[in-house]
Amino acid sequence: MDRKALAERRYAETQASAKIAGLAEYQVLNHHDCEVENSLAAREEVIRIIRKFQPDVVLSHRNCDYHADHRATAQLVMDAAYLVKVPLYCADTPIPARNPVFAYLYDRFRDPRPIRADAAVEIDSVLETKLRMMDCHVSQFYEWLPWDQGCRNLDTSAMSWEQKKAWLYENWGCRFEAAAELARNTLCEIYGDAGRTVKCAEIFEFSEYGEPVSKEEFRNLFLC
Repeated sequence: MDRKALAERRYAETQASAKIAGLAEYQVLNHHDCEVENSLAAREEVIRIIRKFQPDVVLSHRNCDYHADHRATAQLVMDAAYLVKVPLYCADTPIPARNPVFAYLYDRFRDPRPIRADAAVEIDSVLETKLRMMDCHVSQFYEWLPWDQGCRNLDTSAMSWEQKKAWLYENWGCRFEAAAELARNTLCEIYGDAGRTVKCAEIFEFSEYGEPVSKEEFRNLFLC
């Protein structure tokens, strides 16, 4: 498969996943895999997207990440956290009335330090949906990632959904479980005693670069 065909395939996978999640829009930028750069043009692209969308919160990687694209994206988003409110920069796109809150997504990297669980959300109640979204990304979860980890002949064509779900959780559910354990105190602060029994979670670290908010305001951004 050439790069153009792969890009088209992965775009289709994102849109299938968006339907399951009920997203109004899932925009994919036109940057090839392994070629994302922390350039002025990319910075302006990110700032214009944030200004036009006017989100309450912007989530991205930390810049301590194994993938060059992830590190470049993290730097682009964190640079935007302040520049999004500078009037003469990208002056053709109006500045929102309020700067978004910026936050980091969960990762398991420990250098220079582990991520903080400033906010946490239980995902046990939506785990089926999350796994079905992952199932849409065939080229990632059934092809590239297994291949990259030494499983070169995985064939899911005869698998039932229950078998796929079990396989996805066995291979990727540990991430959600590790997040829940890291955030156990935070989960208990948010959910009370029910936080002790949460098995899977997503956690978020507050970034000081964006809009300053209290701990309670930050956590409320992620609660329904």
